[in-house]
Amino acid sequence: MRRSAGGTARPRIAWADLAGRRVAVWGLGTEGRASLRRLRAMGVEPVLVDDAPDKVTDEIALSTQGEGLDAMLAADVVVKTPGISRRRPEVAELEAAGVPVVGGLGLWLEGVDPARVLCVTGTKGKSTTTSIAAHLATGLGLRTFAGGNLGDPPYDIGAPSPDDVDLWVIETSSYQATDLASTPPVVAVTSLSADHLPWHGDEEDYYRDKLSLCTQPGARLTVASGVSELLVAHRDQLGPEVRWITDRTYPPGWAEPLGLLGAHNWVNACVARACLEAIGVPGADDPGALRAAAEGFRPLEARLEKVATVGGVDFIDDGLSTNVLPTLAALDAFAGRRVALIAGGLDRHIDYEPLAEGLAGRNTPTLVLTTYGTGPKIQQAIEANPGPNVEARPCADLGEAVQEGWSWARPDGVVLLSPAAASFDAFTDYRHKGRVFRQIIATLAPGA
Repeated sequence: MRRSAGGTARPRIAWADLAGRRVAVWGLGTEGRASLRRLRAMGVEPVLVDDAPDKVTDEIALSTQGEGLDAMLAADVVVKTPGISRRRPEVAELEAAGVPVVGGLGLWLEGVDPARVLCVTGTKGKSTTTSIAAHLATGLGLRTFAGGNLGDPPYDIGAPSPDDVDLWVIETSSYQATDLASTPPVVAVTSLSADHLPWHGDEEDYYRDKLSLCTQPGARLTVASGVSELLVAHRDQLGPEVRWITDRTYPPGWAEPLGLLGAHNWVNACVARACLEAIGVPGADDPGALRAAAEGFRPLEARLEKVATVGGVDFIDDGLSTNVLPTLAALDAFAGRRVALIAGGLDRHIDYEPLAEGLAGRNTPTLVLTTYGTGPKIQQAIEANPGPNVEARPCADLGEAVQEGWSWARPDGVVLLSPAAASFDAFTDYRHKGRVFRQIIATLAPGA
């Protein structure tokens, strides 16, 4: 048994335990759809509940605010999508009535060999670390699956059988972490800073939920970034044993074929290596074997991705930096260069004073182009803590910001899209924002 975000004990339940049970699926997003497919493949026809059933056009779903809650109260188990907060009153009502509220990833983890699972979490860096660990493990000869919050759910009907996988590398979000009733022996935590506060409640609740991955039954070792001050400060929530990783943990050289920008990504690579060593992957402690395994790695989309050079100016898409911490890390990747930073997006109650403080310490000219919902907050934070090399300008939209940034950064600077905010206020997601970024760059004339 473990305590959920709401404080209610929940039993450890696997997918196989749902056969012949009355099940409700709550939320029909990506993972809710995967749960629905898995249940139907098991011969279970669940009742479907969604907060916006009118937007579900291919299934009949009940409204959470209508008949849906009664239907869930009549179920044996409710499988919720991660986007539904465990702090919602409906969750408390269900658990008080004795109805377990579980998640697909937690159900999956209870049905596989945890010694062959590596869970990777962190406010930022978890996707890159997941991808690096999976790529290295594959290069070292293991049959590897990478998924979870990154890629496909491991429990979807298209996922491989456990007999066909030697190592599961599972990116685990803070939402998903609250659905886990146990922990694999080795987990990774790449960074820690405040995020997703509307879902979690406040900063300490977010930290507690995120790091709950490290302390459930089965936990043995947490491989953690020692350059994250907040992680170090929360050592008491990192489980029985911690191995701290910094940029000096391993000699350089073995990770060069990964082609990663930035000191933070070097730390991510070292975290991935340390996890493979801890799991006992053959060759993980051999720099030569690792260097060979690193060949062919492709950095992930929108993570310090160079998309164009126009008129001597490099354009970098770092759109997945939706928090202050990764944006500051992205800026560090261009130490010594003039950077036009495009920042701003959906307001998730992030404190931008640390961004302003980090910018104030830059010793090269930096232009911050503030946009969208959080643009005024970022502008205000910078104006309240101005640095000698920092200027902030409000822009109406991404198009204006790209044009302003390109004009300012010529002839040899950088235009860095690293919003320190989510993109959902003006774009479908970070991919949509990245596509528009590229389209705007394509209209620029090198000789203008």
